[in-house]
Amino acid sequence: MNFDLHKFRLYGILDMGYVAPVDVPRIATEMLDGGVEILQLRAKRLLPADILQLARLLVPLCRSAGVPLILNDHPALVAESGADGVHVGQDDMSVQEARSLAGHGKIVGLSTHSLHQATSAVGEKPDYIGFGPLFSTPTKPDYVAIGTSDILEAHKLVPLPIYCIGGIKLENLPSIIGAGAQRTVIVSGILQAENIADYCRACRLAIGAASE
Repeated sequence: MNFDLHKFRLYGILDMGYVAPVDVPRIATEMLDGGVEILQLRAKRLLPADILQLARLLVPLCRSAGVPLILNDHPALVAESGADGVHVGQDDMSVQEARSLAGHGKIVGLSTHSLHQATSAVGEKPDYIGFGPLFSTPTKPDYVAIGTSDILEAHKLVPLPIYCIGGIKLENLPSIIGAGAQRTVIVSGILQAENIADYCRACRLAIGAASE
């Protein structure tokens, strides 16, 4: 499937630090029903075989919703699982290597943690970049929050889809969009919500309202 990432604004991460494997299909379904437009499987502590098994459960759900499934850190599992792409960090591997391992036509995303890294990423030609963490977050405790002051400049300098990430929740979405963000990644806010689908719908509405 071909995806126009410029059109996708709400990126949800199914982080296995918050989710039990048995709950993956249910939570993914709720995220997709709520309007998540990109779904990433992030499982830092699981073995590749376990990640592959989970990815194979998620692929048909994402296909049915027309949503790309992105694997975190494991480009070699992309083709085998049927996933649509991979996301790599600054210290993982080059975008070129990730693209070679993931396979032709697959999405490759790259994390960036400063305006300099964001602009430097253009030369590597990922399909999108993550930009953050904007705020302190338990998901990435080793990273220093970069704040929101460079969001607008990043969008001026980087022609790629930029997904702001890090400590973003429903309550601060309007201020983040107001600072210039066009797309956001939400992790714990979604996964810890009492009603995940309703929370995602509210986030979609907040992104739209803040950008008008």
